[in-house]
Amino acid sequence: MNRNPLLNSVEELNEMSRQIRRDIINMLLISKTGHSGGPLGTADIFTALYFNLLNVDNTDPYMVERDYIYVSIGHIAPVWYAALARRGYFPLEELKTLRKINGRLQGHPAPLKTHGLPGIEIASGSLGQGLSIAVGTALALKLDKKPNKVVCINGDGELQEGQIWEAVMTAAHHKTDNLIMIVDKNDCQIDNRVQKVMNLDPLSDKFKSFNWEVLEMDGNSMKDILDTFGKAKNIKGKPVVILASTLMGKGVSFMEDDYRWHGVPPNDEQGKKALEELAPTKFGDFV
Repeated sequence: MNRNPLLNSVEELNEMSRQIRRDIINMLLISKTGHSGGPLGTADIFTALYFNLLNVDNTDPYMVERDYIYVSIGHIAPVWYAALARRGYFPLEELKTLRKINGRLQGHPAPLKTHGLPGIEIASGSLGQGLSIAVGTALALKLDKKPNKVVCINGDGELQEGQIWEAVMTAAHHKTDNLIMIVDKNDCQIDNRVQKVMNLDPLSDKFKSFNWEVLEMDGNSMKDILDTFGKAKNIKGKPVVILASTLMGKGVSFMEDDYRWHGVPPNDEQGKKALEELAPTKFGDFV
């Protein structure tokens, strides 16, 4: 089911990310429940990963040479589901079942072996745990002298969890240079702006003090994502963190940069307006 091959141009990738945003809105309109802001904000990153950057195969999701991806912020599941479906991991039609009882597309993702989806390695959603698992995977791959990369996506609000910094320390100590952490730095969490809830600055200096290589990018610029990730893959001797500045709700004017859209879906009128702003693409809607 090789639905969509790799996309090599920024223009094609941008069109796919817009389609994934449309998929997110349509999924939420059907389910009447779920998260809007984070999925829309990270659509460009997921598009770049699955359609250009990762060594993955939808026909063999658990091939031994695959790159591993862990989405520690499991509540942004709609964007992951849309990217996996568009890449051909499961039928597009199944996107209609977001958060349905007995369905595979639950509010937080789960792997195939536990009634979840192919391409998902672990259940996630309890914030703070994903990076520890990613570090363990990176260590195991290094011990086996494997070339696979491990990518972990974390939210900036999630960095308020103490376990994150234990994992950061461990990764640096063991020089896991096969690990790339991407922080969705949108300064929004469910209660307020991140910096009002618990100030993280100076974030770059924190990671540098733990002996990580720090890169920064515009997480809503496809070119910047491709360029920055390319640099990250070639850094040796230490783990890499990419601080990705994004807009929560990117692409939908009334949602952008508004933390109140963290955990709510649009109503029918809002969804219609969102889809009008996100123009149709050549890839076509699933509904």
